[in-house]
Amino acid sequence: MAKAQGGYRCTVCGWTTAKWVGKCGDCQAWDTMAEVAQTSGRVVASRIADDRAATPITKVSTDSVYHWPSGIDEFDRVLGGGIVPGAAILLSGEPGVGKSTLLLEVASRAAAAKSRVLYVSAEESAGQVRLRAERTGALHENLFLAAETDLAAVIGQIDAVDPQLVIVDSVQTVSNAALDGIAGGPSQVREVATTLIRVAKERNLPVLLVGHVTKDGQVAGPRVLEHLVDVVCQFEGDRQTALRFVRALKNRFGPVDEVGCFEMTGDGIAEVPDPSGLFLSRNATQVSGTCVTVAMEGRRALPVEIQALVIATQAPNPRRVTSGVDAARLAMLLAVLERRANIRVSDKDVYVSTVGGVRLTEPAADLAIAIAVASAVRDKPIGQDTVAFGEISLAGEVRTVNAARNRAAEASRLGFRTHVDASSIGITQALRAAFSSGLSPRERELDAAF
Repeated sequence: MAKAQGGYRCTVCGWTTAKWVGKCGDCQAWDTMAEVAQTSGRVVASRIADDRAATPITKVSTDSVYHWPSGIDEFDRVLGGGIVPGAAILLSGEPGVGKSTLLLEVASRAAAAKSRVLYVSAEESAGQVRLRAERTGALHENLFLAAETDLAAVIGQIDAVDPQLVIVDSVQTVSNAALDGIAGGPSQVREVATTLIRVAKERNLPVLLVGHVTKDGQVAGPRVLEHLVDVVCQFEGDRQTALRFVRALKNRFGPVDEVGCFEMTGDGIAEVPDPSGLFLSRNATQVSGTCVTVAMEGRRALPVEIQALVIATQAPNPRRVTSGVDAARLAMLLAVLERRANIRVSDKDVYVSTVGGVRLTEPAADLAIAIAVASAVRDKPIGQDTVAFGEISLAGEVRTVNAARNRAAEASRLGFRTHVDASSIGITQALRAAFSSGLSPRERELDAAF
């Protein structure tokens, strides 16, 4: 007879221990250890049915694993070509960023393609969803709404409607009445997600789940939720700006380096297939303190304009204010400019910002930031057809960045004729090339070097 052994398991990450502890030894969460019963003994092999027998991989059919378009090209780009039948897709994002609006648009487009779509709202009433659908033009006869918070009722709605696509908004607000715990708790989220994923696999039915996030941007609930689903998408954007990004953090059916661009409008959400002009200012005259770089969002090259303002100050601690740029990275670049290029900024306030609210995190923007600051210090603009990208080391060297060819091709397509990159060798040579780009041939000969 098998012998039962007691143990404790973390309800957040699944870490186990033989004795109770107040703090999980893996995820460091407090008061998450729950007692479980484990059975040890000999496992007897079961008989495998003929239809479940192992098959050579060369004979496995892939007819059921295909992508069907959702009707939104930018969303299909992130998913790897479309929605796969039987796939469980988790879309997470901060409150108010537009997750429900995007999925309601996906539901409307899928319903217009003669597919029965079930939209389960566990946070709003059916009337509230109807009002938003009227505002965004997402009404269709094949789109069914249900306001349910009980898991059994959600399964019943799926049985009654027999849809080709199910959207649950959100997984943290649905609960199983037969299980202890409140909605959103680790055990409830795990149970709801497991049940919906099982239904998706058994019926070859794609399920889109909306997930809440914590204050640090992580998906709320147990970490196992991200392991259970097939695709994890993150919806990003600042509520002060209209631009939104959807990026895949996990995708079993496609790449994870694609990004979809959207714009929130008064009539809903709209695709932005070519966002090249969203992050560039449109000044007719040259202005000092600006430089354009090419950032890579996934495999998409986006031109971004960086603006800098430098003001002399008498304060003992000059201000360093950034928007869209890492403050620690800016501090390092200012030190390199002063030490390696003899550009004094230690007695000046420095303000650096990006146009359009985009956030730059890759080191490829170092050179553009340095050129913008140097241009602001000298109060001398660079050429409007100049683009710069490159990583700057502490030694003042300009290093090559990844996807340099794609960045240069996108810059050339948009009309930037002068590229300042790693071929400039050092920061001083790069600055000289940037400032000479806006001069005539005669002025270049007369311009003094740094």
